[in-house]
Amino acid sequence: MSRITKMFENAKARGEGTLIGYLTGGDPSPEYTPKLAEALIKGGVDIIELGIPFSDPIADGPTIQAANVRALTAGTTPIRVLEIAQQLRCKHAVPIVILTYFNPVFRIGLSRFFKFARERGVDGVVVPDLPIEEANEYRAVATANEVDTVFLAAPSTSDRRLTQIVNASSGFLYLVSHYGVTGEKDSVSETTLRLIRRVKRFCSTRIPLAVGFGVSKKRQVTQMIQAGADGVIVGSAFVRIVADSLQNPACAAAKLEDAARSLKDGAVLKTAEWKNA
Repeated sequence: MSRITKMFENAKARGEGTLIGYLTGGDPSPEYTPKLAEALIKGGVDIIELGIPFSDPIADGPTIQAANVRALTAGTTPIRVLEIAQQLRCKHAVPIVILTYFNPVFRIGLSRFFKFARERGVDGVVVPDLPIEEANEYRAVATANEVDTVFLAAPSTSDRRLTQIVNASSGFLYLVSHYGVTGEKDSVSETTLRLIRRVKRFCSTRIPLAVGFGVSKKRQVTQMIQAGADGVIVGSAFVRIVADSLQNPACAAAKLEDAARSLKDGAVLKTAEWKNA
């Protein structure tokens, strides 16, 4: 059983949804990312997701796009992000997921990339621009290195394709909650809640379901867990805190811890709520 799978199972046994916290690796500099990630862990984040900065992050909105620019300007490389993962692994048992576009993986080479990832304690990888039809070799190399392959599903994904994506995924399925790019939203629409309930039917006996894009508030986390999500992914809300405290990373760490604690509280449901979820 992978570290990610075990985390989801343990959280569910405690009556909790899993909180996944995203940071762009190297933002505002590679030296600070481990401290910021540790603040999220201290605040209750169950899984850390580190983004490898890329020049054309097509799935991301302005907040994470700006973080990518800051990280690249600071000289952050894909290997440096994997080294940050290793720093965290040496001190913490939480699962670590890498989010990267396929170009950096291709440039490094599949075998070399996953060998580095495994050796540095990475548990899973998300590649938003890699369709499952082109992922056979990718999945084989990842499996050989015992790294989970997390694929994405969208509101437009058909039932047939959703089944294929679920079968190709390990660790968890990443459900994009709405059309468009990443970025904070003030509320969860009924359309999103219906989407979660629909996709949950395909995942319930196969793989945990984690929902991302737009989550920034405790109430949103609760609504998504009640609708059937096993976990919630928060990115832009955390990255914005980093952006707002560029001159004082220590202040950013304290704010990240507080924000994570509030969001994690939203993922803790009463027994009756879990039975209805």
